[in-house]
Amino acid sequence: MSELLLRVQGLRVAYGGIQAVKGIDLEVYRGELVALIGANGAGKTTTLKALMRMLPWAGGTVHYQGLDLARLAPHELVKHGLALVPEGRGVFARLTVEENLEMGAFNRLRDPAVAEDMARMYELFPRLKERRKQLAGTLSGGEQQMLALSRALMCRPQLLLLDEPSMGLAPMVVQRIFEVIHAINQAGTTILLVEQNAKLALQLAARAYVMESGLITLSGAAQTLANDPKVRAAYLGESAAG
Repeated sequence: MSELLLRVQGLRVAYGGIQAVKGIDLEVYRGELVALIGANGAGKTTTLKALMRMLPWAGGTVHYQGLDLARLAPHELVKHGLALVPEGRGVFARLTVEENLEMGAFNRLRDPAVAEDMARMYELFPRLKERRKQLAGTLSGGEQQMLALSRALMCRPQLLLLDEPSMGLAPMVVQRIFEVIHAINQAGTTILLVEQNAKLALQLAARAYVMESGLITLSGAAQTLANDPKVRAAYLGESAAG
């Protein structure tokens, strides 16, 4: 078994009196691509935001590379190789594509390899190179998703959190995004993927967790879950008998 990179134990997150995440356990090992699937409102995005310290915890512990994340501020997480591509992309609309990529590397601006990494992003997504002087707010949804992913990669993350990368995108764009996600995982970046398109997520992942109403209800090998009648009926659009 490879090194345990992330361990979540009993994580709880509440909005006012509402428990959005109700004490979940989750593990990610170095080099894995792990999927977290579930319906809208299950608590998936809340989980990722909590891992990035963007939301307060009501209980539980999170350790990343042995570090207690409760002791770190959100901006410190990037220095330790933890990055989030948020739902809705969150690009800096009034900055150019190139400036957005530079912002992704803010913690390593004196590193001579930044230019090399930017060139690599342009290789992954040639459309971004064509639009590198264009304001990010004028890009299409698919281009913004490419930019958000590339911006996160510019910090050279060891663990990349991806929140709904396929949302609202055309099938051809989704295919390219997922090809890149697969490639960067194969190159060594560990990924925790939240994705409503369960079929895509389970095809890509090694392991997966199913989240329902703030709880982890199933976990295991992605292929095993993809063949589970309950998962097929609830998330893959197939009848439980089929």
